Amino acid sequence: MKSDVFFVKLESSEAKARIEAMKRMISAVGYFFKFEKDEFVPVKLTIGDSPCVYYISPELVKLVTGAIKQQQAKPFLFDTSVIYKGQRQNAVDHLNLAQEKGFGHAQTEVPFIVADGVFGQDGREFQIEGNEIERIKIPSFIGMVDSLVVLSHATGHIVSGYGGAIKNVAMGMSCRPTKQVQHSSLKPSVVARKCISCGCCVAICPVNAISLKNEKTACIDQKVCIGCGECLCACKFDAIYINWHEEPEVFCRRMVDVAKFILSKFKNKFYFNFALDITKECDCISARDEQMISEDIGILASRDILSLDKATVDLALLNKKSPYLDEKRKIYEGMFDYAAGKSLGNLDYNLVKLE
Repeated sequence: MKSDVFFVKLESSEAKARIEAMKRMISAVGYFFKFEKDEFVPVKLTIGDSPCVYYISPELVKLVTGAIKQQQAKPFLFDTSVIYKGQRQNAVDHLNLAQEKGFGHAQTEVPFIVADGVFGQDGREFQIEGNEIERIKIPSFIGMVDSLVVLSHATGHIVSGYGGAIKNVAMGMSCRPTKQVQHSSLKPSVVARKCISCGCCVAICPVNAISLKNEKTACIDQKVCIGCGECLCACKFDAIYINWHEEPEVFCRRMVDVAKFILSKFKNKFYFNFALDITKECDCISARDEQMISEDIGILASRDILSLDKATVDLALLNKKSPYLDEKRKIYEGMFDYAAGKSLGNLDYNLVKLE
């Protein structure tokens, strides 16, 4: 049975047109977009790192949270810390950046929370049934609330070729150690010139794989190391190095496995994809002069995360500005096929165009 994907075409790239499109979307999907009184409703999004100017605007986000508040539920915005350098590597800088970008309470009228703690390691571990990944660590609130709303900015991606709702859940709703595991099967090592021998990595390692060599430099025993990434969270001096290069197909399968487990913890899920400012790079590294790989398309929504991402890519291909998505097609279509095989959603969909 095909899944419905609702679509509002953008008539212009102006902010006013985007707001009107979002209002039409929320009005149309109201039947599915239901919450209980006093229910906590997490709303996942990413604000992009400091150089990024292409992300879902606070005005659009406020329309979503406002619709939730009208039902007397309690929405909150959230994201998690990242594994690369930048202002989202810890909760303090991340919250300051959110304020600077207009996602503070005064602008959105809802809290913004960094869900995996100050340094991205607060959460619960689970064993999962994944082909490429066995254990994950996710924020503790997952499994404690019934509903989830996911707001995703559709972009290209340096590894998977396309980044949408599946990536937003798999990467954006996992703690830093699990982000590392998804990105790389290789274990961490120490950059000696950056290490100050503070001992934080030694103290946090769960298997005692790290020691201070001659009390000058941390040293990781690769035979003992389990690749959990906790030392990556603990080091504040960028002295822990990970080789991020990975086979794209393996990376994509890991994301699907993680996303499937996380989403299994929620009863009521709804997803929005914003096919606007579709940059070649994801929000992690895109900047003002970033290449656009597609025209602005519009806003899509569905209860089926796979159908939503598939429909978004299909529309982007019809409105492409470069051959990028064609060149990466084998990678992300392989991810979609794997996701369908894992029962994450449907590849077949009905595109319901809203006027």
